[in-house]
Amino acid sequence: MAKEKSQKVPTVSFENSLKELEQIVARLESGDLPLEDALNEFERGVQIAKQGQKVLQQAEQRVQILLSDDENKPLDDFSPDTE
Repeated sequence: MAKEKSQKVPTVSFENSLKELEQIVARLESGDLPLEDALNEFERGVQIAKQGQKVLQQAEQRVQILLSDDENKPLDDFSPDTE
């Protein structure tokens, strides 16, 4: 039985993602999960962490745009797809 490797992480708030990631870490650290369940939890945690990193990078980009030193330069439009 083949399992899908690339599961989509549903879009939720950064705070909710962080809370879920903390719960996953707690379950993994407990050592009570069977190996397959632990691997699934780890995979989910990696997906959430990657999504959170992307959100943080976008927030950093927005802050950099807002704090631009050149007051005469018009602000650039924010593009969430730009990394």
